[in-house]
Amino acid sequence: MHETKNRVPQTGHPENDSEYAGLQVNAGVAQPSSVNPYLSRMRKHRQVLFTVDEYVEGILKGDVTRLSQAVTLVESTLPEHQALAQEVIAKCLPYSGNSVRVGISGVPGAGKSTSIDAFGVHLLNRYGGKLAVLAIDPSSEKTKGSILGDKTRMEKLAVHPKSFIRPSPTAGSLGGVARKTRETIILCEAAGYNHVFVETVGVGQSETACHSMVDFFLLIQLAGTGDELQGIKRGIMEIADGIVINKADGDNVDRARLAASHFRNALHLFPVPDSGLVPEVLCYSGFYDLGIDEVLQMIFRYIDHVKENGYFQFRRNEQAKYWMYESINEQLRNGFYFNPTIRSLIGPTEKQVLGGEVTSFVAAKRLIDRYYEEIKN
Repeated sequence: MHETKNRVPQTGHPENDSEYAGLQVNAGVAQPSSVNPYLSRMRKHRQVLFTVDEYVEGILKGDVTRLSQAVTLVESTLPEHQALAQEVIAKCLPYSGNSVRVGISGVPGAGKSTSIDAFGVHLLNRYGGKLAVLAIDPSSEKTKGSILGDKTRMEKLAVHPKSFIRPSPTAGSLGGVARKTRETIILCEAAGYNHVFVETVGVGQSETACHSMVDFFLLIQLAGTGDELQGIKRGIMEIADGIVINKADGDNVDRARLAASHFRNALHLFPVPDSGLVPEVLCYSGFYDLGIDEVLQMIFRYIDHVKENGYFQFRRNEQAKYWMYESINEQLRNGFYFNPTIRSLIGPTEKQVLGGEVTSFVAAKRLIDRYYEEIKN
């Protein structure tokens, strides 16, 4: 009896033994691998690079897929990708510059993405053309990751055939992503997008970076969130070409109008901008599509005015000069930090500073002097 119980039948299941009459256990189905079998094929597909002419040809034809692939090259940190991207940008440059670039900023929760969705759909339906939305998404300082979820709030634009939405992570380098956003603008303009919206993270230096690449800088504010004049202290109102108060609907209409009057009074404290136009202050509701056309008309009135008095081209020339110097600074900085000798010396020098053996300024001068010696040799 003991031998019968321990005897394992050929099927591999003891329950199928003759003593368990009426009970049968099937062999079962082999479990599939937890790894996607097509993953390696997908990775190989992503790594396919086209020639410069193929990228440019696709972009000029308005091929959204080829445009997206070119933008990915621009955002890549690989040297070979960067070299290819710069060639593509150089060939697309003659076809750029024919759009109206609008920067949109505001504090988190001001409704930037919802407003862009409303502005964009209204713009395309009434004025025609094509719209590119470039959203700069802040990255986590700890994980360096980004949600890149702005597109989910642009439900109508996301499915519009004449729109192109591209979120980009800051990845800890605001200046770097701003430069890449400017290069992406060139590619979008070459692809036929005559309207470009640039959405910033709405904190700190991002507004200045955005202002240096757009023709009109729109600041979105909220009413009923405290002192409406706090914006003056941050200096952001000095670079705004227009201010709009969002969520002017329901019981919040009176508060929005009061906030708008406060901002108008505050703007009189500033000198007249170089454009010759004092920024307008309007109220609207992005969620309920109220006052959207008035905001767009304000933007186009400004563009017509600055084109007529010559400030439009002057501002673009100043921006081109600004980004030339920014590119020089970035390349000098990268050349320093990626130098093999400097990389080997930074760690020990940092320990000397932390140990109190040398001051921060002396340590920096030693590293820079060593870098210059490396260049000479």
